[in-house]
Amino acid sequence: MKTRDTFRWSIEVVNPEAQRGAFKHAVFDFDGTISLIREGWQQIMIPYFTEELLDTPQGRGKCRAEMEDFARDFIYVLTGKQTIYQCIRLAEEVERFGGTPLAPQAYKDEYHRRLSIKIADRIAGLTDKTQNPVDHVVPGSFELLDALKARNVRLYLASGTDEVYVKQEAALLGVDAYFGEHIYGAQDDYKTFSKKRVIERIIRENDLHGNELLGFGDGYVEIENVKSVGGFACGVATDEVNRWGLDEWKRERLMRSGADIIIPDYTDITALMDFLFGGSGK
Repeated sequence: MKTRDTFRWSIEVVNPEAQRGAFKHAVFDFDGTISLIREGWQQIMIPYFTEELLDTPQGRGKCRAEMEDFARDFIYVLTGKQTIYQCIRLAEEVERFGGTPLAPQAYKDEYHRRLSIKIADRIAGLTDKTQNPVDHVVPGSFELLDALKARNVRLYLASGTDEVYVKQEAALLGVDAYFGEHIYGAQDDYKTFSKKRVIERIIRENDLHGNELLGFGDGYVEIENVKSVGGFACGVATDEVNRWGLDEWKRERLMRSGADIIIPDYTDITALMDFLFGGSGK
């Protein structure tokens, strides 16, 4: 049985030809990449979406496990985008299964209501300081942010979670100071925000070459967005339940999304920084 004491931290190099060493800007996803406050959100969204799909004319009588797999697949593909996009997809699938869908915002509101119940104790504990922020971040997050700041890398936070919650939770964790005004999240008018737009703006406003951009994320969207502009994508496959070790399910999907390297967390900060800033090639 694997334990924390026996787990060996390592960098899995997926793309040894990716350029590194010249990074000036770094963009981070939030949930699952830095914050673990919302750990378990999938266990809220997947069963909820499954319930909605099973309660359709063509869904009734179908195998629940099969429907869960179906919901999980499209939820994960859209992970990293604003939550509303997962709810838009749910509405489309409900209609395709012969049902009458709710408005996507109604699905989002109900999902968030259920999630808020799950994370209420975490929010309360961080607010009244009875819980330590370090217990609610991917291990090594503060050390990584400090190390990047020490190299004068400008940091950005871009999340698919509503911006009001991202800013609140970043402040509770004490990571907001690292990003300053560069914290971006979902908007009520969802068409006005995307991680792709944030990344393109960073490139444009700072006259960057793609290889000067470093990205960290645990989902398809941020990895694909960083790679689309020639940046270096670090896939973070943390086992969020145990807070250490590699989540093989995440790892597989991060590889498929085009991550240049995959790491379980940031605990070996020396090895990670040496790799990222040690130059190009192997």
